[in-house]
Amino acid sequence: MMTLKLARSLVGSLGKPSKMPGLSYGISAHGCITGAKLAKIEGTVCFGCYALKANYAYPSVQKAHAKRGASLEHPDWVPAMVVQIKASKTEHFRWHDSGDLQSFQHLLNIVSVAEKCPGVLFWLPTKEKRFVNMFLELGAFPDNLIVRVSGAMIDGDAPDYENTSTVVTDPDKATCRAFENKNKCGDCRKCWDKSTANVSYLKH
Repeated sequence: MMTLKLARSLVGSLGKPSKMPGLSYGISAHGCITGAKLAKIEGTVCFGCYALKANYAYPSVQKAHAKRGASLEHPDWVPAMVVQIKASKTEHFRWHDSGDLQSFQHLLNIVSVAEKCPGVLFWLPTKEKRFVNMFLELGAFPDNLIVRVSGAMIDGDAPDYENTSTVVTDPDKATCRAFENKNKCGDCRKCWDKSTANVSYLKH
């Protein structure tokens, strides 16, 4: 039987970003497949990535990321995540406040977690559109999982996908107004709202 203690030992604990409602699950941004390449190109949203510096550079954070990343292929990853998420009573969850999808199986596992936690709204921002397209060839994402394909360039166009996210330098063009609220979501839940086609974030 999967206990909360065992779940944490297998996949690591859940995160609680100060900006957002609910919880998150982050892995190292150093392991991003597409993002690691974009991080070397000036003008991309990954250049100067926040998840590669500041608090994310602390040894304790890096150790936690490493544990989570190493657990992704564990056969009990899905039940361990489900146990933790249900025990937390959270209503909103973000996948990867740091890092991104590592494989198609990783995406399948996230979908499975969402299906087993119907009372939670999940948000998955990703630059790994190929994995998203592979899944959509099989069917649709669960109603409680919103997948946003992220744009690559600052002030660039949104990707050709139903739900997306971009980064802008003009405050008037920013959908996310967290910069007006001490960098917190407040009552806004647009990132988790499928009716919001694109969420644009002010570059910081």
